[in-house]
Amino acid sequence: MRSLVPSPSSRSRRHACLVLPLAMVLAGCASTFTDTERAQPYEGREWLQSSTNRIANLALRDNLQSVQRVQLSLYRRNPREWRKWATSADDAIARTWDAIHNDKPLPELRGATSIDAVRMAFETGAAPAYQGDRIAALVVGWAAMLKQANGDTWQQTMIDGVSAENAYRAARNFEISLWLLSSRTGADGHPLLLSTEISDRGRNLVVDRELSKVVGRLDLLAAQADEKYRRAALDFSQNWLMGSLGPFLQMVQR
Repeated sequence: MRSLVPSPSSRSRRHACLVLPLAMVLAGCASTFTDTERAQPYEGREWLQSSTNRIANLALRDNLQSVQRVQLSLYRRNPREWRKWATSADDAIARTWDAIHNDKPLPELRGATSIDAVRMAFETGAAPAYQGDRIAALVVGWAAMLKQANGDTWQQTMIDGVSAENAYRAARNFEISLWLLSSRTGADGHPLLLSTEISDRGRNLVVDRELSKVVGRLDLLAAQADEKYRRAALDFSQNWLMGSLGPFLQMVQR
């Protein structure tokens, strides 16, 4: 009598037939999705973040990196600024970000932050001009605006959200900062801070490029925040409508 239970060898062959196509599919997926080399390992706090929170946090990360690149570029062209309080440009950068992340205001700013710190960075005229590191003042102001746009936190969770108004306002303030960098002059008529250069000596567009990226990300976050609340009402209405009328609509012949 022929056994209905497959032999071990036949089961192995059957498993092999199932595993081989699956392996080929996975290999195809691996070849389709390329690594951008920007992915980060999972962290425990990500369980408290929605996908929207995660996107906002990644945008904040990239914006802060852009600001750091701008700071280094400005220091290279304006070494007199970091020499006011540090031993090198790298030292000034480290001290600036230590003050930002640990809420230690720079004494020269006298408590000013956000747009007020940016204004002080470009302070000139008959009144005593700002004597501190102008670049550090700019960075402190920019970082505060980015944090405010991110819901006044460095790491969003599901109880936080992007402030559309603050994100939009920050984008405009970054645009104004870029304009001031290229137009504001000191008492001697020379640029207050050297930033962008296009001349026979070469091209230096780091400041324009990175600050423009920040503006673009902030505008996208502002639009996304506005869309989220608009879609919330539409999604609620759609879910209610389909929940109430869905069974009847399914009975309609198409």
